[in-house]
Amino acid sequence: MATIYVTDRDGTEHQIDGTVGQSLMEALRELDYGVEALCGGMCSCATCHVFIESEWYTGLTPPQDDELELLEETESYQVSHSRLSCQVEFAAALAGIRLTIAPEE
Repeated sequence: MATIYVTDRDGTEHQIDGTVGQSLMEALRELDYGVEALCGGMCSCATCHVFIESEWYTGLTPPQDDELELLEETESYQVSHSRLSCQVEFAAALAGIRLTIAPEE
């Protein structure tokens, strides 16, 4: 396990434990920070949208076309920050990652 720093929609930062091999969505959904993940991680709803800080974003595998299409349809989409947390697998290299839960739409 390693630490993930999560800023919720109220602006409060939390430290949570991430498990290698688990998606960020799975780590976030278990807590009550507003990540609904209605589709259960199938990349079809965008209710697990998060903003990842720049220094971490560049090290991630680039989003696939289906993820980008969903993100671009959201009102809060931010190029080089927005990701669906269901599409980001937590790895040891992401220990200390900082992200913010996107506004509810």
